[in-house]
Amino acid sequence: MPPPHVGMLQLLNGVHVGGAIACLAKLGIPDLVEAGPKSVEELAAQLGVQAQPLYRLMRATAAVGALAEGADGKFSQTPMSSVLRTKAVPSLRFMAIMGGTEWHARGWAELEYSVRTGKPTLEKLYGKPAFELFPDYPEWAGIFHNAMTEMSMLDSPAVAEAYDFEGVHSLTDVAGGLGLLLATVLERNPGMKGTLYETPAVIEGARTGPLKPVMDRCTLVSGDMFTSVPAGADAYMMKHIIHDWPDDVCINILKSCRAGVKSGGKLLVVDEVILPGNDFAPGKFLDLQMMLFPGGMERTEPQFRDLLAASGWRLNRIIPTAAGISIVEGVPA
Repeated sequence: MPPPHVGMLQLLNGVHVGGAIACLAKLGIPDLVEAGPKSVEELAAQLGVQAQPLYRLMRATAAVGALAEGADGKFSQTPMSSVLRTKAVPSLRFMAIMGGTEWHARGWAELEYSVRTGKPTLEKLYGKPAFELFPDYPEWAGIFHNAMTEMSMLDSPAVAEAYDFEGVHSLTDVAGGLGLLLATVLERNPGMKGTLYETPAVIEGARTGPLKPVMDRCTLVSGDMFTSVPAGADAYMMKHIIHDWPDDVCINILKSCRAGVKSGGKLLVVDEVILPGNDFAPGKFLDLQMMLFPGGMERTEPQFRDLLAASGWRLNRIIPTAAGISIVEGVPA
């Protein structure tokens, strides 16, 4: 183990590393070296930037494995920089870029405000929480939605693999975005019919999105999950939705699902489940992200148990997935 001050400096340096990688991704350098090594001069000419500052950026990112500098001074792709390519599968390019956006950086800089007040920081900075702010800033919204799609490409297959959907003939994905998770589940379960429930604007985009190959078994319904959900499903599924909101809002959504589910049906909440102890877990920092921006939280098993009980459900089991998130299964109480 390094001395405490060395270990702490390594942790503090994380913000510098993240900022450098965000810039690398935004410039699109991993895309430019996809075909082979390039010199800084070549890349600077392509990007219209100064060569010396660009070299300093690339030298720093190469020190953490995102690029590699050869003896000839040219920079080449590495396994980690390759996932920052636009066409990578999976890609984390927009996830990296999001970390360098103004709203994200300023939000984290105001963490003390959230700790003192329990309120999202963007309300202080911009007068609105994240989801209300994005329509005013389409560029930020685009980066955010692309980053969420990237994460869904990672965790959707893991959810479909981990859960046995036998007996679920109709599945409603509440606030399922463009439908990547629902499409993944439907492809693996050919006898199932699905419903994507989203806002009208999202539904329009979903018509030509991931659900297109299974559209013969899928219904697109627009509406407001805070007031109601379509009734009559064998199961209701929500991935990274419940963690966005405080308990009172979640209870209303889950009560609507309870009222709409068929007899013997199920609730599938896909989120992080925070375990006790001091072990590192990304969910513990994602929990701070939820506190800072939408005002939600990641929950422990007892918190999920209480939340479901208050909504007419009983927590039946928790199923971990290969992506680190878990499927919290509820059954009617």
